[in-house]
Amino acid sequence: MPQQQHIHCTVNTCHYWASGNKCDASEIVVVSDAFAAATPDRVDATQAVNLDQTPTGNCMETCCKTFVRKGSGDERLDGIYKQS
Repeated sequence: MPQQQHIHCTVNTCHYWASGNKCDASEIVVVSDAFAAATPDRVDATQAVNLDQTPTGNCMETCCKTFVRKGSGDERLDGIYKQS
């Protein structure tokens, strides 16, 4: 039986962060820092199949585009939901 994938995250200021350093977002998208800086927050995992590839040289140049600061009021901006 296939095991469910788990995303681990230590950014506890994110709306999707959960105890045990788990990400409870329904889906995430990881992109290059340059792409993240150039696109609005509403561009996220729900559009991932239509996004161009964003190659980087190392992990320090990557960004979780799904991040939403806790309590910011932007939780519904990108169409992602928090799993319970």
